[in-house]
Amino acid sequence: MRYTANEKRYDSAEYRKCGESGLKLPAVSLGLWHNFGGNADFENMCKMCFTAFDNGITHFDLANNYGPPAGSAEENFGKILREHLSSYRDEMIISTKAGYYMWQGPYGDNGSKKYLTASLDQSLKRMGLDYVDIFYHHRMDPDTPLYETMWALDGIVKSGKALYIGLSNYDGETMKKAAKILKELHCPFIINQNRYSIFDRTVEKNGILKSASDAKLGMIIFSPLAQGLLTDRYLGGIPADSRVRTDGRFLSERSISPEVIEKIKKLNEIAKNRGQTLAQMALSWVYGKNGVTSVLIGASRPEQITENLKMVNNTHFTEEELKAIDAIAL
Repeated sequence: MRYTANEKRYDSAEYRKCGESGLKLPAVSLGLWHNFGGNADFENMCKMCFTAFDNGITHFDLANNYGPPAGSAEENFGKILREHLSSYRDEMIISTKAGYYMWQGPYGDNGSKKYLTASLDQSLKRMGLDYVDIFYHHRMDPDTPLYETMWALDGIVKSGKALYIGLSNYDGETMKKAAKILKELHCPFIINQNRYSIFDRTVEKNGILKSASDAKLGMIIFSPLAQGLLTDRYLGGIPADSRVRTDGRFLSERSISPEVIEKIKKLNEIAKNRGQTLAQMALSWVYGKNGVTSVLIGASRPEQITENLKMVNNTHFTEEELKAIDAIAL
């Protein structure tokens, strides 16, 4: 049966502008980094996308290498678009990225014009799209002149294959240099994507959070739940079916020490006193930071999406709460 969207999907949804641009993103965006690959259940993928859109999540974030295997998340999302969501395309923000390894040889990763142009062409083909709304360079590349990478991104916008440009995993100093080049090229660079959570304050240390705010650019945050650590899954230790045990590429069992578990338990007590789950509080904490436009969540089932969306109901923190969180996490 063909999907029909909830008519009231925008009634209580919250959106913020990407810096000074005219583009707005939902408070919560859906990332397809995990659980949309070739080994995932397609019906469940559909349900997660439907649940997201029915609740005003208009932004779906992908990358060329999301899977596994690489490219399969875009292929699956393209199938969902064709079979169910094509009539809603103009209500959706679809983003993808390039920068990590995709194919053999010297032109299969990094930041050359050759790679970025070819990668986006492949992404568009996999998703069955004429353009994406946001195209990101996925990581800094010291082997390619910064001007070449920015020139390539500008050319992609001028070709009509992307409406806006973003940078992902850049530090503050490199982003400022890139922003200057893109401004000279009159390229619509509007957003940065970086990792940020109660446990990971790198964006505060490397200057990207302040630099983006000073430049009046948007910030979208990935891994706001620290790869699942900031949820109730680890309160009793490491579950047998957790990502740590089933896929240790991004979160190792060694990193979850008894001390970390104790921190999670203490943070959970603060969340309970706020009337939130630990995940909701962790998302609220990130979303409440100055300059943050949207938080990216991943999900393995639709119910996680609806539960995490409740974070917008309580984004205010007292000074005492913020100090207590810092005392535990840092």
